[in-house]
Amino acid sequence: MDPLAELDARIAGCAACPRLVAWREEVGRVKRAAYADWTYWARPVPGFGPADASLLVIGLAPAAHGGNRTGRMFTGDRSGDVLYGALYEVGLASSPVSVALDDGLALRGVRVTSPVHCAPPENKPTPGERDRCRPWLVRELELLGPRLRAAVVLGAFGWQAALPAFAEAGWRVPKPRPKFAHGARVTLERAAPDEAADGGPGPGPVTLYGCFHVSQRNTFTGRLTPDMLKDVLRAAAGEAGIPPYDAPKA
Repeated sequence: MDPLAELDARIAGCAACPRLVAWREEVGRVKRAAYADWTYWARPVPGFGPADASLLVIGLAPAAHGGNRTGRMFTGDRSGDVLYGALYEVGLASSPVSVALDDGLALRGVRVTSPVHCAPPENKPTPGERDRCRPWLVRELELLGPRLRAAVVLGAFGWQAALPAFAEAGWRVPKPRPKFAHGARVTLERAAPDEAADGGPGPGPVTLYGCFHVSQRNTFTGRLTPDMLKDVLRAAAGEAGIPPYDAPKA
């Protein structure tokens, strides 16, 4: 099995946080009336996107009736509508619609993940739950490392969780740690020169871009607009070396 696919499978079987296990399973049993005919995923939600991604989008955690229902990050909720709509507009997604695992959506050069893989009550993981989940993100960064060149971090929680994960995965985080802000940009150098397993060049620097989270609170109030999100994604895609997408001519 591909190492990243193996990691995703291990994440989906995790039961390390009793409070989160109880909540995600309760949500899956009780359901929301609009999704009464759904069989909820009700497990940890792994990352989504190709193993050779050079750009990583890091969120917060799956939504109770979004990723926890569908089994895919930012899928089946309004936050996902905004994120995947923007990814599509800048040529990083095959469709602006993300509703289910079997909807055919594919990402181009980008992978989507989060520092907490279970839906938390009130969208608020505890510091202990965040830290317990960190090894999954560290391992994901290690596997993506040889190609990873940029990351868009959505929100202050994701920023605070991502920096120590990057440090554990071998990048040097400045001290004091960079503060989160929309439009923040910081490049993390490798802590030591690396070589890939084949003897070639190993992982290089990664540039982190801060972006307000695509929560309904931010998008409904205009704190984060689609244009603001697309600007960050375009800058990060350029840093990651993902060429602009030219749609086939009819």
